[in-house]
Amino acid sequence: MRLYIASSDDILQGRVTDIYFVRTKEILIKKGLADVRVRMEFHVNGVPRGYEWVVYSGLEDVLKVLSQRPVNVYSLPEGTLIPSNYPIPLMVIEGRYVDFVELETAVLGILRHSTSVTTKAARIKRLGMDRKFIFFGLRAAHPVLAPMLDRAAYIGGFDGVSGIMSEEYLGVKPSGTMPHALIVVFGDNVEAWKAFDEVIPEDVPRIALVDTFEDERMEAVKAAKALGKKLFGVRLDTPSSRRGNFREIIMEVRWTLDLLGYKHVKIVASGGINEKSVQQLRDIVDIFGVGTSVAFPQPVDIGGDIVEVNKGGEWVPISKRGKLPGAKKVYRCSTLEYEVVPWNSTPSKCFEDVLELYLQEGRLVKKLPSPQELREYVLSQLKNLPEPTPTD
Repeated sequence: MRLYIASSDDILQGRVTDIYFVRTKEILIKKGLADVRVRMEFHVNGVPRGYEWVVYSGLEDVLKVLSQRPVNVYSLPEGTLIPSNYPIPLMVIEGRYVDFVELETAVLGILRHSTSVTTKAARIKRLGMDRKFIFFGLRAAHPVLAPMLDRAAYIGGFDGVSGIMSEEYLGVKPSGTMPHALIVVFGDNVEAWKAFDEVIPEDVPRIALVDTFEDERMEAVKAAKALGKKLFGVRLDTPSSRRGNFREIIMEVRWTLDLLGYKHVKIVASGGINEKSVQQLRDIVDIFGVGTSVAFPQPVDIGGDIVEVNKGGEWVPISKRGKLPGAKKVYRCSTLEYEVVPWNSTPSKCFEDVLELYLQEGRLVKKLPSPQELREYVLSQLKNLPEPTPTD
């Protein structure tokens, strides 16, 4: 038996790649083309229906992968929002093609997956800017992806993540409540809630799961009576087979808690939460636990293409058909307004140069922001945008 995962060394050494890249490198070396320098651009090729923008992420991972090779890397800042209908270069790799050819698979995989997750998290957060969102999606993916998923969801604007490794990787204390299993093992919901209160440190909010054995309203009242002012919130994670109208159930719980003097108790909703359910419940739910819809979002397609080749010391524009030849620079006017011009040209209307040098001959030359700074950067841009139309 084994775990079918690639190690960090496997990725950095280019073993996580497609065979045709290995064959390409062999051919170029044997045919005397090993010293040919290129500029390769990475850009969004396609987005899910209804997406008007995407959030670019995965840059730090990509820089780590490329830092093993003598290449220059220019990139937009991680966390930048770009319009989905305008061909904006996200990143440019400059160097001998044989030095990074076998890394294209890993680079694209990182950018596509991370950008897809971050964009989905940002879309959901934009639908409830004044509500809290916790990422509960680790069980929806292979465990090797846990740190990446937590990071991508967090910088997309989520307020917390559940993975315990998030504190090591992100500097974020993990968030969570309690599983049905705890209550089932006790066989009594009140005993389970009290045990949680007795054992778990006081700085952890007391959020009782209230849909295990009885009607949600009845369990919520029992939890409030059992824990009193200690009770921070109640979580409803009603199975679809018993859900009925989720909004009406939550409204009934809220009304009853308020009526009995428990207005301080927050409502936490989880279980199949997506864009549409956030829009439908945001006025009566304080905290959302979101899992699969963010961990397994519809993909943002990102591609990489050589657009210039250095011949005789000069950069010559060249590309496959359907792509714009020549390397380009990117200038920003506002959150979703950009101007793209040829590499050595001057912009005419947008003047914030956002395609910056990050790696020079494989050496990091620009300080990378923390996950907290990336999250604030994303949120600052989201505030300038209208709400997205829910797509799921």
